[in-house]
Amino acid sequence: MNRIELEAKLGRDRAKLIELFQGLSEADLTRDATPSEHDSSGAWSAKDHLAHLAGIEKSFNRMIRRYLDGDKEPLGPRADANGKPRSREQVMAAVHESNEDWVSRHHAMSLSETVAAGQHVRSETLALLAELSDEQLLEKLPGAPWADGTIGGVLAVNGDHGRMHWSWLREGLAREGLRASTQA
Repeated sequence: MNRIELEAKLGRDRAKLIELFQGLSEADLTRDATPSEHDSSGAWSAKDHLAHLAGIEKSFNRMIRRYLDGDKEPLGPRADANGKPRSREQVMAAVHESNEDWVSRHHAMSLSETVAAGQHVRSETLALLAELSDEQLLEKLPGAPWADGTIGGVLAVNGDHGRMHWSWLREGLAREGLRASTQA
């Protein structure tokens, strides 16, 4: 994906996502909708999902910047403190814990504040994109399991990630007897 396609995709996907969230009532924005992946006794609201998307996008930006700065493990250490390779379960437990921490820190924000936080992170993404050469967009980000593993692919996955969370959110609200009327 070239930079023009990438910027267009990011813009389209973000605009559509914001319109979908804007269509939810305050009650639907704040009620428990899906179980937490970290704490089985907890749940995420629609706003929590939106805040999470900004947190992941920020994490992707940091990973890319670490790689550009020469870090050989830009996604984080692949080994535990004893030098033993971390299992997928260990990695995912750490990811879920980090996600939960981010969501908890942003939980009390209004929809407008949550959108503004996402706008701030998106501005960082677009600034990063502007700094990258076309060749860098095609470079593999070591260890990246997202999209095709390239820097451009990792940046583009932000839109796909939003659609995935909207789908989970719709399913969660439906389980609660509610209907998120708009579709991604």
